[in-house]
Amino acid sequence: MKTICTILLVLFSFFSADKNTPVDKLDLKKYAGTWYSLYSIPTIFDKGSRETTTKYTLNKDGFYNVLTTYKKLNNDKIYSRNSKMFKSEDGKNGELQAQFIWPIKVDYWIIELADDYSYVVVGHPDHKFLFIMSRNQTMSKKTHDEIVARCKAKGYEVSKLTSQFKD
Repeated sequence: MKTICTILLVLFSFFSADKNTPVDKLDLKKYAGTWYSLYSIPTIFDKGSRETTTKYTLNKDGFYNVLTTYKKLNNDKIYSRNSKMFKSEDGKNGELQAQFIWPIKVDYWIIELADDYSYVVVGHPDHKFLFIMSRNQTMSKKTHDEIVARCKAKGYEVSKLTSQFKD
C-alpha cells in the first residue's frame, strides 16, 4: 500500500506541475524595444553584472540585433555587447535562439509574457538560466512573487535569482 501511495504521489506531482514550455504566441514587433533585466539566474555572460538593459531591434531579415548594456558589480562604467536573436528553426513562436558568438546558438525560451508586453520571463529548456524582464526598472512585489512562484513550479531554482536593479 505504501508503494502505491508513493507512486500516486509522484504521478500526481508530475502531472500537476507546470510545464517549462515556450509561449504559443509572440508578436516579434511588440517584443522589440528595450527590456530591463530585473532578476536573473545568470548565464556565464551575465555573472557579475548589474543594471542590465537589452534593446531588441527587429531587422528586415527577420531576426533581432541585440544590444546589451550593463555595469559590473564594483564600478559604474557602462559596458556593452552585441548579439543576435533568431526564431527557432522549427518556427515555434516563443522558442528563440540567442547567438553571442558565431556560429553557436543558445536556446532562449519565452516561458511567460504579459498580454500587454509589460514583462517577460525568459528561460531555458534545461532550466540553465532565467530572466525576469520588464519594460520598466521596477516591478510590483505582487507581480514579482507570482512570477517567481510560477517559475518554481516549472522547475527553476528560484533561490538562485539575483536582483539586477535596486529593490
